[in-house]
Order: sequence, then C-alpha cells, then structure tokens
Amino acid sequence: MTRVKRGTVTHKRHTRLLKKAKGFWGQRKNVYRRAAETLVRAGAFAYVGRKLEKRNMRSLFITRINAAVHAYALSYSEFMHKLSLAHVQLNRKMLSQLAILDAAAFESVVKLVASTQNS
Repeated sequence: MTRVKRGTVTHKRHTRLLKKAKGFWGQRKNVYRRAAETLVRAGAFAYVGRKLEKRNMRSLFITRINAAVHAYALSYSEFMHKLSLAHVQLNRKMLSQLAILDAAAFESVVKLVASTQNS
C-alpha cells in the first residue's frame, strides 16, 4: 500500500496565519503559536486604533471650526448652540470642510446663525 501523508488542511491554515504575521520580529513571524498570539493582540490594538482615529478626527474638526468662527467674534460653543437653535443640521466634518474649502458658504452659515435669537 502507498503511504498517505495528511495534515494538508492544518498546514494550509498555518501558512495563511503566518502570511498575516509577515514583518513581525523573531519567532512572532515564523512560529505558529507565537504568531497566533501576536495576531490576536494586533487585532485588539487595531480595533482600539479605529476608535481612536474617529475621536482624533472629531477633535480636529472642532479645532478647525473654533478657529474659523473666532474670525466672526464667536466661540465654538456659542456657534454650536446657535446652530442647534437655528435647526441647522450640519455635522462637524462638513462644517470643517466648509471652513477650509468654501469660506463664502461658511460665512453665510455663520451669518444665518448670528441672526437667530436665543430662546
């Protein structure tokens, strides 16, 4: 009888995982068990990083809006409060883009907001 070698599925799974670990240091790139541990940890860091990216971008948008509205003698908090009173539903990302790319449109939003009275 001919000899049958097995473990092709396991070998394929190990190879696939080790490809993902390419570029890691030491045993982390070529020993299955170490690579698996490292990839789990890397995935956890990546998840956290995606959340931090959103947080950092929101902070950047707020900083940009604040800088833009100071030219109109408003603070960020006053501007956002008056935006809600005026029922303007523009998010911070869009306001930031307007402030950078289309100053005239941003100025019209500021004037619309400045004309509303506090209720």
